[in-house]
Amino acid sequence: MKSNVVETMMGAFVLLITGGFLYFAFSNSGVGAVDGTTYLASFDKVDGLAVGGEVKISGIKVGTITGQYLNEDTFSAIVEINISSSIELPEDTFAKITSEGLLGGNYLVLDPGGSDVMLKEGDEITETQGAVDFLGLLDKFAGSSESEE
Repeated sequence: MKSNVVETMMGAFVLLITGGFLYFAFSNSGVGAVDGTTYLASFDKVDGLAVGGEVKISGIKVGTITGQYLNEDTFSAIVEINISSSIELPEDTFAKITSEGLLGGNYLVLDPGGSDVMLKEGDEITETQGAVDFLGLLDKFAGSSESEE
């Protein structure tokens, strides 16, 4: 009977620690209510880009990806992003999907232009570059070296 009480207490302790870790992870993940300005960007490919992913300027996270959907007229991928409201983007801002590394995920990089006209809530970033298919490039490179032999 005494071992059942000890086992129950240990189980409760483990659940308490697990709850603490979950609370810490959720509170530091940036998930939740988003307070900022929403923009749209149209890409030909968004491979590896996920909702909740990072949006960076100069390597610093300034926002998150809040949605993705297909434009059924043009068959392009529309990415909805939310940027900190303290940052104003010029209308000639360039958006590019970049990889964290060979095995890492993708994130969105914004390169603000020099225009004096700023984008407004809901405006579309028109200058974009989609995701690069590393495996496709590797396959082309391997295929071209085989044809030379």
